[in-house]
Amino acid sequence: MKNIKKLVLLMAILILALAACSSPEVAEPPAEEEPETKTYEDMVLCYPQLGAESDWRTANSASIKQEAENYGIKQLIFSDAQQKQENQISAVRSCIAQGVDVIALPPVVEDGWDAVLTEAKDAGIPVIIVDRSVSADSSLYDVHLGSDMFLEGQRAAEEMNRLLPDGGNIVELFGTVGSGAAEGRADGFRDKLNDNITILDSQTGNFTRAEAIPVTEAFLKKYEGQIDGMFIHNDDMAIGAIEALKNAGIQPGDIKIVSVDGTRGGFQAMIDGWIQADVECNPLLGPQVIEIALKLMNGEAVEPEILTNETVYYPEEAADLIDSRQY
Repeated sequence: MKNIKKLVLLMAILILALAACSSPEVAEPPAEEEPETKTYEDMVLCYPQLGAESDWRTANSASIKQEAENYGIKQLIFSDAQQKQENQISAVRSCIAQGVDVIALPPVVEDGWDAVLTEAKDAGIPVIIVDRSVSADSSLYDVHLGSDMFLEGQRAAEEMNRLLPDGGNIVELFGTVGSGAAEGRADGFRDKLNDNITILDSQTGNFTRAEAIPVTEAFLKKYEGQIDGMFIHNDDMAIGAIEALKNAGIQPGDIKIVSVDGTRGGFQAMIDGWIQADVECNPLLGPQVIEIALKLMNGEAVEPEILTNETVYYPEEAADLIDSRQY
C-alpha cells in the first residue's frame, strides 16, 4: 500500500514539473484591419483655377465641374484666381486649412510655388499639377497631368516650315510670360523652326483675345509688308489677331497662321481661311483629374508624368469636325 502511495505521489510531482517547464501559450495579436478603400463619394477636391482668360480655360473649368458631378464626389472646392498667382496661393492655403483630400493645381506661372507646395506636403495632401508646369522640385507634388508644351511648339514649327518652304519673316504672339504653356511652346517652336525663317518680333498677348488685338496692330504698323506668317500661342489670341488683320484690309491666307488649342473658334477660323494649322491642346481633363485623385487618396502608385493624346488639325477637315468639338 505504501508503495502505491509513493508511486501516486511521484506521478503527481512529475506532472507538476512538466507543467511548470512547458511554455505558456502566447495569444496571437489581433489581425490588423485593412484600411478602408475610399470612393468618389468620400472625395473633397480642391481646384484653384488660374482664370477664365480663354475658351480653352472655360472648357477646362466646365470639364472639372461636370465630371465632379458625374463621378458623384463629395465636394469640389473651385475658385478663379483671375490670372493672379497670389490669388491661387491664397486659394491653395485655404484648401490646406480645410483639410481637403487632394489639390489639383493649374498654375498661372511656373515659378514661386515651393513654399505653398511644401505646406501641402507637410499637411499630407497630395497635389496634382494640371495643364501647365511648375519649376518646383518634383518631390513637392505627386503627378503632372497635361500636354507636352515643348512638343506642341515643335509641331507648330513643323507646320510653319511646311507653309513657308522658301523661308520668310514671322511674328509671335506669346502667351502669359512665365507660364509653362508659353515658355514650352516658344522653346519647342524655336527648336524645330527652319533657319530660313526669321522671327521678327515676339510680344505677349497674355492668352487673351482683347490683348492680342493691339499687339497685332503694332506688328502690322512696325513691320508693314514684311510679315509672312504668325505663330500664335492659343486660339483666343488668334481670333483677336484676325480681327486686327481684317481691320487692316489683309485677306485670309495673305499671312500664314499657326495656332494652338483646337477650339471651335479656331476651327471656324480655319474654315474661313485664316488659320492654316491648329495644334491641339486638350482641356477636357476632368475625368483624368478625378481618377488620379482617387488613386492618390487610396495610396496607389501613379505615374509622375501623364500626357494627354493630341494631334494637329487642318482647314480641309475643319468643317467636318467642328460640330464634334466640345469646346
